[in-house]
Amino acid sequence: MLRALALNCTLKPSPDASSCELMAQQVLDELAGHGATGEQMRVVDFDVKPGVRADMGGGDQWPQLRDKVMAADILVFATPTWMGHMSSVAQRVLERLDAELSETDAEGRAILAGKVAVTVVLGNEDGAHAITADLYQALGDVGFSIPSQGGVYWNGEAMQTTDYKDLPGTPEKVASTISTLARNAAHLATVLKERPYPAPPA
Repeated sequence: MLRALALNCTLKPSPDASSCELMAQQVLDELAGHGATGEQMRVVDFDVKPGVRADMGGGDQWPQLRDKVMAADILVFATPTWMGHMSSVAQRVLERLDAELSETDAEGRAILAGKVAVTVVLGNEDGAHAITADLYQALGDVGFSIPSQGGVYWNGEAMQTTDYKDLPGTPEKVASTISTLARNAAHLATVLKERPYPAPPA
């Protein structure tokens, strides 16, 4: 059984409606069809301190989210687009994941090396391709594997007010992309569980 975790990096605290929440849940629902159980966490609802250590102390709640990341086989990283960039919450999550660069498993592999990451990007402005590229690099750098066609995005008309959550239905291209993303992510996660990356030489 595969486990998936969606980290929703919206700037909106619960219970505000979130387009990121909707699309991330659509990805989780599609992953469920490939045998992956999943849950979604809205990062802004937690007191995630700035820093690059696994626990920054002083009531830092990142360790709660980190435990979820470590227990998951697939990470769904969802962010809105603000001023052409990922949200500040998403950037903070990447900074906190930087701590894992120095962590290894019992065989000496990067601790995140057996996990898969996919991306979800939404917004009413340009930036989705650049954000996806930044996320791919950062998530790959800390150890995640990115599957073929492992990103999905939606851009609304520039300078307009329609959000993804306000659409009458899921656009066909978005739905087909989510389907491909989930299929490939589940496949890669299964392969990595069955055949982990080789350990470094002793």
